[in-house]
Amino acid sequence: MAELTDANSGRSRSQLLPDGVVLFDAVGTLLRPEPAVAEAYAAAGARYGSRLSRTDIDAAFRRVFTAEKAADLRDNEGRTDEARERERWRAIVAGVFDDVPAERRDALFEELWNHFAAPSSWRLFDDVRPMLKRLIAAGRSVAIASNFDRRLTPIVATLLPEIPLERVFVSSLVGYRKPATGFFRASERKLVELGITTKSCTLIGDDIDEDFHGAQAANWQAMLLDRDDRYPGLTPRIRSLDELL
Repeated sequence: MAELTDANSGRSRSQLLPDGVVLFDAVGTLLRPEPAVAEAYAAAGARYGSRLSRTDIDAAFRRVFTAEKAADLRDNEGRTDEARERERWRAIVAGVFDDVPAERRDALFEELWNHFAAPSSWRLFDDVRPMLKRLIAAGRSVAIASNFDRRLTPIVATLLPEIPLERVFVSSLVGYRKPATGFFRASERKLVELGITTKSCTLIGDDIDEDFHGAQAANWQAMLLDRDDRYPGLTPRIRSLDELL
């Protein structure tokens, strides 16, 4: 087990990283888009006639993304597939760019879809590779559990070659989005198929609902990665993946 330390005081904390499989969320935990979403959207939107500022786009994206996510869970109970994910993102782009003519939104969507499919559009957080190296050297089974689609596979293959692609569990491919319990059960089945014991699974992610509460509801261990210190009273919580070392 790896003892955690308090990122602010440096004092040892009582939480321990449990034995068993360690799964990581992808976006916001291991990966971040570069340029940021609002910047990429603003640049693409301008090419299709949008006059929205980056600030306007950032606010619109957060609003539309949150509403779409809530509707998806309400109407589909977390079920998803490749077609559903594609249409969900098409709706998000249309909701953000209400000033782009309807006949041009499909082309704008395709450009953004392809942009975020490119590994060059993503970067690892600085604390990722040292942490993975240490966990793998310690013999820990490591996997990814992400609300994403098939585009994540080449991104992981390029940026995180130390994680076998068969251990990359993507919502559109397992059939459910976090926090639906179906996502966690499907991931367990895939681990078993790989010969990996699933007596204990720990999910580390940055979303309190999808990762933290979702994992707990599925009877997994959960640890919140709170890079921006939004939940200071929550446990178990870490501010950086360095704390897993």
